[in-house]
Amino acid sequence: MTVIALTSLLSTPRLMAGNDNRRGTAGGPELLINPWARSSSWGGINSACARGIDAFFSNIAGLAFVQKTEFVYTNTMWLGGKSGLRSGASINSFGLAIRLGEASVLGAYVMSMGFGDIDRTSVSSPEAGSNGTFSPNFMNINVGFAHSFTNSIHGGATVKVINESTDNVTATGVALDAGIQYLTGADDEIKFGISLKNIGPAFSFSGTGLSFTTVNESGNPMTVEFRSYEMELPTCLNIGASYDFLFEKWDQRLTVAANFTSNAFSRDNFGLGFEYSMLKRFMVRAAYVYQRGLWDSSERATAIAGLCAGASVEFPFGKEGNTALSLDYSYRSSYNMRGSHSIGATFKF
Repeated sequence: MTVIALTSLLSTPRLMAGNDNRRGTAGGPELLINPWARSSSWGGINSACARGIDAFFSNIAGLAFVQKTEFVYTNTMWLGGKSGLRSGASINSFGLAIRLGEASVLGAYVMSMGFGDIDRTSVSSPEAGSNGTFSPNFMNINVGFAHSFTNSIHGGATVKVINESTDNVTATGVALDAGIQYLTGADDEIKFGISLKNIGPAFSFSGTGLSFTTVNESGNPMTVEFRSYEMELPTCLNIGASYDFLFEKWDQRLTVAANFTSNAFSRDNFGLGFEYSMLKRFMVRAAYVYQRGLWDSSERATAIAGLCAGASVEFPFGKEGNTALSLDYSYRSSYNMRGSHSIGATFKF
């Protein structure tokens, strides 16, 4: 069923590759921000080898590899590093996944993005600090299901609710993600993945913040309300592959991954990265994500510089060693703005 659903979604005419004419016109930009420390250190290019709750962003099919129960928390300081302009934004994400039987996993996560207190100004009172403050908030609620059809084919789908709000304006939308992963080779070292993200109807803002009181030609007071423009979702298609180089000594693994992302409302991305693991306890990752014009300041269309890196340390405990706590960190560089830092913890039990 998941395979059929994904195939039908891939045929949608709305999916357009790297269209500069539509750049910046989509709503829900937070849907393109990876909230997880592990997969963000890959630059999100691990659509073929994503595993666990982190797979919600890269490829929901990877959720099928949760062994029992997995809980993840990540805090991200978005564009808030040491040098450059600071966004003032922070992201908190909580995720939980539970295995249902031998072949299925059900998961959910909440991502909340805040921007701190922003001074409220107006045309008649433009001075900062004289009109109080407001605090925008973006929140996404995701529920996903993944199933292993065979030992080689895994698929999944996610339904997400998007909410963007201030104290007097709100927008709510819904979207769907779907993905498939295929594994082959003697040790499943060859992996392919494809995922389609953020498919859903356009949404718009509403609320008292879009209205104002004025006086008509007869001198009578009246309330005028602006209509919000309908925003389409930032649909994107990921196609990726990875290969595991396995070494018996110290149970080492080197995974090399590549990914292509076709964006409907921005330029396409090409990514290449790796993950090195030793004893299944120590992991380091790095990736580079490129898009046209990235190295030319006059042509650049993104603040993200392309370089991502991170590491994880896993601490097993319990009699059988099936329970583990992992600490994760990632860094994403940027142009002009400050870099982004993510710190997270993964608890498997």
